[in-house]
Amino acid sequence: MSTTHEAGWAHAPGGLRGPNWLQPPTDPNALVASLWSSTAHKEDGDLVVGGVAVADLVAEHNTPAYVLDEADFRARAQAFRDAFADYDVYYAGKAFLCTSVARWVAEEGLSLDVCSPGELTIALRAQFDPARIGYHGNNKTHPELRRAVASGVGRIVVDSFAEIERLAQITEELDLVQGVMVRVTAGVEAHTHEYIATAHEDQKFGFSITSGDAFDAVRRVEAAPGLRLLGLHSHIGSQIFDASGFEVAARRVLRLHARVGDELGVTMPEMDLGGGFGIAYTTQDDPSEPARLASEMTKIVQDECRGLEIEVPRLSIEPGRAIVGPSMCTVYTVGTVKPVALDGGAVRTYVSVDGGMSDNIRTALYDADYSCTIAARASAAPPVLARVVGKHCEAGDIVVRDEFLPADVAPGDLLAVPGTGAYCRSMASNYNHALRPPVIAVRDGETRVLLRRETEDDLLATDVGA
Repeated sequence: MSTTHEAGWAHAPGGLRGPNWLQPPTDPNALVASLWSSTAHKEDGDLVVGGVAVADLVAEHNTPAYVLDEADFRARAQAFRDAFADYDVYYAGKAFLCTSVARWVAEEGLSLDVCSPGELTIALRAQFDPARIGYHGNNKTHPELRRAVASGVGRIVVDSFAEIERLAQITEELDLVQGVMVRVTAGVEAHTHEYIATAHEDQKFGFSITSGDAFDAVRRVEAAPGLRLLGLHSHIGSQIFDASGFEVAARRVLRLHARVGDELGVTMPEMDLGGGFGIAYTTQDDPSEPARLASEMTKIVQDECRGLEIEVPRLSIEPGRAIVGPSMCTVYTVGTVKPVALDGGAVRTYVSVDGGMSDNIRTALYDADYSCTIAARASAAPPVLARVVGKHCEAGDIVVRDEFLPADVAPGDLLAVPGTGAYCRSMASNYNHALRPPVIAVRDGETRVLLRRETEDDLLATDVGA
């Protein structure tokens, strides 16, 4: 184990050793299989994904580029579909969505969760069955609600009293009935980063069970002629590794479910337990398999319903990043390698790549950890602790905070970062007027462009200046 210093591992005697969970590898060329998509492997040092050598993909498409393993994506979708066979499984469009991926989701029998007009546009373009679409968001406007209702979206998850009023008005105008779920906060904080723990009371999402707002929201939905009350929706956070956090939340939500039946005489047919299941970004992460999650969550609900003497409602979950997250990696080209002397004789090796926070903001935004590997050659050099950084004009532009790379890492090397399927392309930006990378699907030795690389013409398209 690494020596710990009171000021942090970087100040420990003997130079940089990395955080305690990061140990020097026996072979810096080897992949940690749990961090990569199922088809990823090395052949004589070359990273191969979906039967395609990353070096060959780069020769055609350049870097940076997102590489999406279609077979792995479909297998993870199938695993959740099969494990939660008695549930409705909603793929999180916000994690990553494009027309092809929406079609894959439909083909694998999953439903789709969207939270913006743009995501709904992509879903409808893919001819996704609107009855299998759920619409989220804490500030849905009148026009977007009207479009969702008119499109036949199966369920809208309401998040405020103002939204209930808007939706009731719209359904009356359109003479339609809309299925509605009421998002509630159960007062349970997932063990995760503060910014992505969404079920504690002091945050923007949902109606509080504790304050009584949740019951009032249910009552108002039930009283509106154009709204069909489907049930309660609870979401306790993101990057969750087991079902333990759901136990308290399910108990509180099911008690509200039972109260609605007792006091309003209404049996709500459905309940959404949320999800936000985690993935392995580094060796410190240990996510549960879908089958285990399904078994544990089902038991929690069944036990609570038995105690309350109520029927188990139709359940749904939202796995979040757990489907697409591990299915994608991002490939960069190394531009510079800079050893930087630190106090005490330690040296940090900064490896700069041709992307950065414009294609992966999560390290800067959430202090997220990632791994990486040299992708197009084998090295006999010993491992050195490196920090992979981007090319943007920001000191916080870090892609991989700590990783062991071969000591001979050099300009021109290809570097691949696993676990970038969720939120990286979705949150990508044109910061410093960077061009967003393409998304290239790989399968059975073939490549297919799902999203092309942006061009300078794209960049100038919205610039109306002379």
